[in-house]
Amino acid sequence: MTARGIRSLKGYRLTAGSDFLSPEGIRAALAPEHQDLDILVYKEIDSTNTEIKRLLPQYAARPLLLIAEQQSQGRGRQGRSFFSPAGTGLYMSLLIHPGAPMDCALAVTTMASVAAARAIRRLCGREVQIKWVNDLYLEGKKVCGILTEAISDFESGTVQSLIIGIGVNIRTQDFPAELAEIGGSLQSEELSRKQLAAEILNQLLPLTANLENHSYLADYRRFSLVLGKDILYYVQGVPHPGLALAIDEQGGLLVRTQEGKEITLRSGEISLRLAEQQQNPPALPLPQS
Repeated sequence: MTARGIRSLKGYRLTAGSDFLSPEGIRAALAPEHQDLDILVYKEIDSTNTEIKRLLPQYAARPLLLIAEQQSQGRGRQGRSFFSPAGTGLYMSLLIHPGAPMDCALAVTTMASVAAARAIRRLCGREVQIKWVNDLYLEGKKVCGILTEAISDFESGTVQSLIIGIGVNIRTQDFPAELAEIGGSLQSEELSRKQLAAEILNQLLPLTANLENHSYLADYRRFSLVLGKDILYYVQGVPHPGLALAIDEQGGLLVRTQEGKEITLRSGEISLRLAEQQQNPPALPLPQS
């Protein structure tokens, strides 16, 4: 089914069967050049990223998409968990083999956030924004998280493989108490998970095929939730106030510190200093360089 077909479903509720995840259903919605992609679908798994690590010896030379209906131990940054109940979200991991310098992990994470935002905006018209570096927000709530993990060859100084984990809350409700204030969903009854998975890949795979092309950064800046806003950035766990000024060509965040200096963040944590979050703002983890 095309993206146009999905949009024509607005006003109708998907039945459980119509949103069934299968390799064939996902592959049918992929662009022709990606339809030979290996796809595995699990009913339940601990973590899609973790399972890809287990399967890496079998897929050391070719890409793989792995999707689960449910994760029992969905993973976020720095040991945090990602709430992954059955049937209400999209939980997927993509394995690619860039053979690129180690700093490519930050660029690919940025690409993934742009691809997910483009796909969501195209299929359901929700104007999600990117909270640097890799979380998507809608109306002040986190609706998508991205966890990129690298398998590196230190002798050659390259990233041999990357695992890009993407979790999207589509119809998720009843978040655990610790996530109730920050967790949200697209609240879309008509959005097909298999169509969303395919559209994210249709957006992401061309970007990862050309790491030297930074044209996606225009959308990254346009979708930004933080540019022009006061933030807290964290150094060894200590918060420092600053103003988010710009995104550079490597995806780094240019910040003006409270002392008036300009610095570029490439690792660490930030949070928005929104009025309602001044007392205890939720921190957004960033990939470590």
